[in-house]
Amino acid sequence: MTDALQPLEDRLGHKFKTRGHLVRALTHASAVAEDHLTPSESYQRLEFLGDRVLALVIADMLIDAFPNAEEGELARRLTGLVRNESCAEVAVEIGLGNWIRLGGGEVQSGGRRKAAILGDVCEAVIGALFVDGGLPVAQRFIEDNWRKRMLNWTGPLRDAKTTLQEWVQGRGLSTPKYEIVERSGPDHAPHFVVEVRVEGMMSVTGTGRSKREAEQKAASAVLLAEGVWRQETHAD
Repeated sequence: MTDALQPLEDRLGHKFKTRGHLVRALTHASAVAEDHLTPSESYQRLEFLGDRVLALVIADMLIDAFPNAEEGELARRLTGLVRNESCAEVAVEIGLGNWIRLGGGEVQSGGRRKAAILGDVCEAVIGALFVDGGLPVAQRFIEDNWRKRMLNWTGPLRDAKTTLQEWVQGRGLSTPKYEIVERSGPDHAPHFVVEVRVEGMMSVTGTGRSKREAEQKAASAVLLAEGVWRQETHAD
């Protein structure tokens, strides 16, 4: 596989000193199980690292690009730019799906086109770039692929929970109540399902890799359903 990775390295703008980092970033858990590899040979740990590197670099870019923005606006822009969907879009643009190592079942189910997998692998590749070449290498890749998104981002500048709370208070309703209804997955990659209940409305659930993300998704769903937010300007 390593010989076939040169075209991908060209797209990433970095020739890996240790190609094993890139191979691991491309290896899905289904391939680990099928090829009898160890769990550490999947992309999960690099995904964890890449997620943090992406947030750091984007935060620095935002500080520079929006010198008059308050913390809340910067946080909202950051959330919109580092979400899994944005990472998946970048993965599609660079053709990352062609190089993902998947198990046979995942290949048959269209794993190379699944946004969740594409987004995770994109974060893992950022982690691999950081490990192999340091922050400047990862930073260059992120700036090349996120700067235009940052400047053109049109999502709401207030987070979903705050917007929902202000909206229900304006209608004289009680404060929304959030409750975790499910938590699954390993400790290093948990999955949360959170339910939000708003007075006089049906309860709605949201999912995420943290309690906060799931709460925001649930609040977003209410705002979209009630027409407070529009889908085309909504960013989780």
